[in-house]
Formats: sequence, structure tokens, C-alpha cells
Amino acid sequence: MSDYNAPLQDMKFVIEELAGLDRISALPGCEEVNSELVDAVLGEAAKFGSGVLAPLNRSGDRHGARFQDGAVTSADGFREAYGQFVAAGWGSLSGQEQFGGQALPEIVSVPVSEIWNSANMAFCLCPMLTSGAVEAISRHGSPELQQRYLPKLTSGQWTGTMDLTESQAGSDLSAVRTRAVPEGNRYRLYGTKIFITWGEHDLAENIIHLVLARTPNAPEGTKGISLFVVPKFLVNDDGSLAGRNDVQCVSIEHKLGIHASPTAVIAYGDKDGAIGYLVGEENHGLEYMFTMMNLARLGVGAEGVAIGERAYQHALAYAKQRVQGRAIGVRNGGRVTIIHHPDVRRMLMSMKAQIEAMRALTYFTAGALDIALRHPDPQKRAESQALFDLLTPVVKGWCTEQSIEIASLGVQIHGGMGYIEETGAAQYLRDARITSIYEGTTGIQALDLLGRKIAFDKGITVGALFMEMQKLASQPLDNHNADVVAILALFRSALASLIKATESLLPAFSSGLKGAAAGAVPYLKMFGFVAGGWQMTRAALIADRKLAQGADNRNFYNAKITTARFYADYILPTAYAHGHAVEHGMASVMGLSEAQF
Repeated sequence: MSDYNAPLQDMKFVIEELAGLDRISALPGCEEVNSELVDAVLGEAAKFGSGVLAPLNRSGDRHGARFQDGAVTSADGFREAYGQFVAAGWGSLSGQEQFGGQALPEIVSVPVSEIWNSANMAFCLCPMLTSGAVEAISRHGSPELQQRYLPKLTSGQWTGTMDLTESQAGSDLSAVRTRAVPEGNRYRLYGTKIFITWGEHDLAENIIHLVLARTPNAPEGTKGISLFVVPKFLVNDDGSLAGRNDVQCVSIEHKLGIHASPTAVIAYGDKDGAIGYLVGEENHGLEYMFTMMNLARLGVGAEGVAIGERAYQHALAYAKQRVQGRAIGVRNGGRVTIIHHPDVRRMLMSMKAQIEAMRALTYFTAGALDIALRHPDPQKRAESQALFDLLTPVVKGWCTEQSIEIASLGVQIHGGMGYIEETGAAQYLRDARITSIYEGTTGIQALDLLGRKIAFDKGITVGALFMEMQKLASQPLDNHNADVVAILALFRSALASLIKATESLLPAFSSGLKGAAAGAVPYLKMFGFVAGGWQMTRAALIADRKLAQGADNRNFYNAKITTARFYADYILPTAYAHGHAVEHGMASVMGLSEAQF
């Protein structure tokens, strides 16, 4: 098993040079967010990740969470680790100061989340969902709800969940049947939710469920869904715990991966009805829940970066120590470690290049959210919110899809030993597989990108983004570095292909939704590859400038240019294949009748 070491140098480069730390530092409330603060926070997060969380990752996978008589016992060591997590104040990182939070921007908290998810993704799902619950209650809850629940959720003393799914209502939330019956200033809920991540556990003294349900006179479909706070233990006016609410864990799922993260089936109202409190107004629950979901989708995209990074580090360590065969082209050479073999190098470079592109796009998107939340100019906030909304399904869908490929390459590099659980490579593939499913499948992200984020505003936001990309691509190709010249040329061509695919897809969306939907996932992937190429091209130009200025860390900047060149040569051309599918593949997707399958 390899140790985990947070890639702090690349993380800091992306935060400062690509996401733009200076533009975040200029925002109200972020005046103290500077390079020194980022160094300190990431450094401590790295120590916690490698020293506390990473050692529990493998044992948590082997033994998992355990269910008995309605209670869940967490994997060995998790409860103690969570106690350290809360004591160190990590749960309050991005929370509001009035509720005990540190109010740090997303450009800091998202990289911290990457570190923890690389170290132990199953553990980190718990605080991620708690952060989402904090955000939903902060934005939409009454002052009373905020005062009662946010201080202890922010500190991590209590944890939060997101309870959407029912057996008959997966992605189609219009089919939700859980009932909420009014009773004075509260409601009683009846129903069952499935796939509730960390829905029951022994890490914290209370669990605050955010539950979608229908009131008696609610209209049909998604317009009739409301959102409720339903605590595991009821809370007195002074914040102390009262009796147990009518909320029970019925079972936990037996899953392919993330074994240490209990995925619960939760029953509400088996006795007298689970007491819940309305968030905001009736029939606006889906709108409110999307506050939580969008933050979670950014978080899941970061999970894709994180699990890819961990799989890469694991494969790299193996490639450096596994002796197999002789070096190609070296006469009478001795046996070598497999990192000397070109095909292993190709796989490692594919992992490394994609991770760097994914990280850059994810952090850039986090920075857009900070500007949307904090900028003093309403117009700037609106523009940045639209950019964040546009990029979120790309980050969630593309980064998670590629994390599966990256983890699979990690298994391949191990050869037959990768298929053996004892080496640990298979865990990353198993853990990565859920990321493209939960919080909305890749297909849902693709339809969201195409419908809500591009077609709905008639391409205004995506057009503005393409203009920014074109400014970069149109730089004169007179750079002395041949690699940078090639990277720019290759990016320019890929961007033109993406713009063409977008222009062909928008009319198709208007005239034939089914046909456009058939090309939605290829389009999302194409968008991801080109947006990742945009960030890698920016990185190469910055690295080249740093080298010209005599920067000390020449190895890092030269490696950045070489990695960007690999991305442009090997990864970016994938966009053309997806572009062809978008433009020409729609008819064949629906070409067979059901009987012909």
C-alpha cells in the first residue's frame, strides 16, 4: 500500500495562477485570504489527511460500517477520527461566522476537500453532506431554524443528510410519496427514503435530515414538493436534545465500494409520525434542495479529482518499485522497474494530465462560486453565478467519468496484481464508480448542461465563456517554446470543434428534444475535455512565462509544460470523437425498435 501525500505544489499553483487567488482576496470578507493562509490551511489539512484519515481508508474498506437492531456502528477508528476532525475545527471551515464558522471561501475549502477525499472518501462524504445542509438552511431556513440547527451543524457536533430518493422515485423526484401532515407550527412525516449517505451512524450525537415530502394539498409533480428539517433527536429551545424522533434506520446497503460510508434506508413515521419543520415555503422544496445539490455536485466533482489523484499516486509508487522486463532499445541492459516501459509511461501520463486538468477546472469553478456569493457588484455576481451554474454539471459529470478511467488505468498498471484486492488498487476503482451516479447521473448532468444551462438562456453564458477561451486561443503563435506553440494550436482547433458542436446542438434541442438528448453526454464529455484543455493551455503559458522570468522551480514548470503537451496530443483529440457523435450520431441512437434489441 502506498502512502498519500497531498500534491500541494500543484494545488497552490492552480489556486494562485489559474483560479485566481488575487481576485478572491479582493472580495469582501476575503481580505486575509492570501498565499500564506492557503499554505497554512492546506498544510494542516495535508497532515490530517495523511496522518489520520489515510490510514483508515483500507481498513474501512475491508470491514465497513455495521448495522444491527436499527443502529449503525462505524468502521474502526472512524469515530475517533471524526472527534479529531471536529476538535480541530475542520467542519466550520466555510461556515458563517455568526454560527461559529470561519467563513473561508470555496477556493480554499474545495482543495481541502480534495485532500480529505483522496485520503478517505468514505469518511469525507459525511462532512460534505453536512456542509450542504448548512448551506440550504442558511439560504432558505427561518431565523429560528438557523439559530436552532446551524451552530452545531457548522461545528460538526451534529451532521446533516440529504433525503431525496425513494424506491419508486430515483432521479424522477416528481414521484416522491413521503407525506408531511401539518400540526400547528410543525409537520409529521410518513414515508421511506433510500440511498441516504451517512443516514445513520455513531459519529455525532444528532443527525439532521433534510427531507423532501408532499403536504396534503400539494400539486402533482415537482411543483408540489416541500423541504423539511427532520432531526434524529428532537431539539429543545435551548439547543439541548430532547427525545428520539420517529425516525428509524431500517437497513444499510451492501455496495460495490465506499464500504465505510453507511448508505441507509430511513423510515419516517412508523409510529406517531416523524416531527419535521418546514424550510421556507411549501411547494418550493426542490428549488431549495438544489442549493444543497449544486454544492454537493461541485463536491462530487472534487471527489473525482481526489480519487483519481490517489489512484495515480498508488500506481506511480508501484511502477517505481515493480521490476519487470528489460528496457526497450538498451542492448544487454538489466531488468528494470516498469516505469521505464513506454506504455506504462503513457498510462501514468494519461492519469497525471487528466487529473491536473480536472483539478484546474474544479478550482476555477469554485472561484466562480466565491465571486457569485461575495462580489459587491450585482451584475458581476449574476454573471459569475451563471458561469458557476454552467460549469457545475461539467465538473460533476466529466471529472467523475474520467476518475473511473483513471482508477481503471491504475489497476492496469499493476497488471494482474491490480485485480487482487490485497494491493489496494481495486478499491479506488470500486470507490470511483459511484461518483458518476449519485447526486445526479452523468446523463442528468448532461441534460442539465444542455437544457437549463445553455438552451434556457439561449447560449448567452456559454457564448461569453467561449469568447474568453478564444482570447487565449487567438494569441500569436510566435512563442519560442515549440511545445507551447503546439499546445495553443491544438487547443484552438479543439475549441472550434466544440463551438461547432454547440451550434449544431442548440437547434436540435429546440426542434427535437429526444435527438438532442441522445447527444447530451458526448457533448458534456467534449465540453469537459476542451475546458480542461483551456486550463492546461493557460497553465503552459504561465509556466513558460515563469521560466522566462528565471523562476527557481524550473523542474515543476517544465513538467507542467510537458504534461500540457501530452494532454494536447493524447487527451484533447478525444473531443473530436465526441463532437462527431454529437453532430451525426443522434439518429442511430434511437434507430432500433425495442424489439430489435
